[in-house]
Amino acid sequence: MPLAATGELMTRAARARSAVAAFNVITLEHVEAVVTGAEAAGSPVVLQVSENAVKFRHGRLLPLARAATAAAERARVPVALHLDHVQSDDLLRQAPTAGFSSVMYDASRLPYAGNLAATAAAATWAHAQGLWIEAELGQVGGKDGRLPLDAHTPGARTDPDEARTFVTGTGIDALAVAIGSAHAMTTRTADLDHGLLARLSTAVPVPLVLHGSSGVPDGALVAAVAGGIAKVNVGTALNMAMTGSIRRFLADHPEAVDSRTYLGVGREAMAREVTRIIGVLTDGNPA
Repeated sequence: MPLAATGELMTRAARARSAVAAFNVITLEHVEAVVTGAEAAGSPVVLQVSENAVKFRHGRLLPLARAATAAAERARVPVALHLDHVQSDDLLRQAPTAGFSSVMYDASRLPYAGNLAATAAAATWAHAQGLWIEAELGQVGGKDGRLPLDAHTPGARTDPDEARTFVTGTGIDALAVAIGSAHAMTTRTADLDHGLLARLSTAVPVPLVLHGSSGVPDGALVAAVAGGIAKVNVGTALNMAMTGSIRRFLADHPEAVDSRTYLGVGREAMAREVTRIIGVLTDGNPA
């Protein structure tokens, strides 16, 4: 089917007080696993390509984007493409012609005034191209090998009043909020601040996004969706599923040399994790 639009999936989810799952992909195996897992769950999904993934692919966006587009167009469920954590304006400007319907422009590393100004400029350009744009206020932390911020560090959590002003001043379509999760967590021990989420949901007039969801326990994810999160970003959980299954396969089959054997095992493990996570989000039942 034709590529879906992230904005439409998120708007529908927000109105239904549910959430769309968004999975970061690095390889073709990731792409195929996400589509297969979403088809098994019978739910729409967002394929996300981050700026870091583009760097891994020697700075070239199109090879992975074209593969994701081809997989999405053959999927039995709606699939959208999202360009994630973009800091480079040059990369941002490649999004419309590469099949992406949305971008997450990340200027959260800047002081508030700089974040607002840079994001507002990006939003103006993105909207002129028909792109839905997401931004981040507060710092989820944990990217690029940096340790997550302590919960009490100034700026580590998203302030509701500041968030309302930020959304109005930038014109963004969705806001990623810092409420206790962190990128690249390999343990599911994040302690979300559901009270803060409730205040943000009331204060902010656009759908909210949770980054760093791999480290969030299932029950907390269910509560976050009920509290107003409309898109749940997952990356590390897929990498853990893939790497763990490949490690086990190679330990059991030291003679293996054909990469298709262990990559296939990794792809299947990721697909199962995609189906499981979508089930948590859509059924509201912790696994």
